[in-house]
Amino acid sequence: MDVDHPERDQAWDEAARSETETERLDRNWASLLQELRVVQTGVQLLTGFLLTLPFQQRFDGLGPAMRAVYLATVACSISSTVLLVAPVGMHRLLFRRHRLKALVSTAHRFAYTGLLLLGLALVGVTVVIFDSVAGHTAGLIAGVCALVALAGLWVALPLWMRTTDDH
Repeated sequence: MDVDHPERDQAWDEAARSETETERLDRNWASLLQELRVVQTGVQLLTGFLLTLPFQQRFDGLGPAMRAVYLATVACSISSTVLLVAPVGMHRLLFRRHRLKALVSTAHRFAYTGLLLLGLALVGVTVVIFDSVAGHTAGLIAGVCALVALAGLWVALPLWMRTTDDH
């Protein structure tokens, strides 16, 4: 589905699914909500965990560089939480306003951006934890490994799957 250009999918949806535009939007909204349900709990737990770290005794042992990584990680995690929860609030305010097309399109963009920020937060928390437990080099290596894994599984693989033609 190309949310930015739904007309590209409309002919296929109509022929293969016998779907109207409204039915397609309802299906896309339900699919988006399910994806958000899967990720919301995890991002909220991560954010809560990160917010408790400054109150731990070992936090004072973090150097200035790791404190900066920590703060950037918290910012990414909080921003991700906001973006991944926002579509629910938007739906509530737009309920019965016949704005499903705009809601699906905006929620799609929020989900993309929220997942990107969640990925960055996961990389950041990996760096901070490995740095604290095993040293600076281990933190950098673990962060790079997390970044490569996330980029590969969340970006490269899906983009590659888009190019394969096995409908």
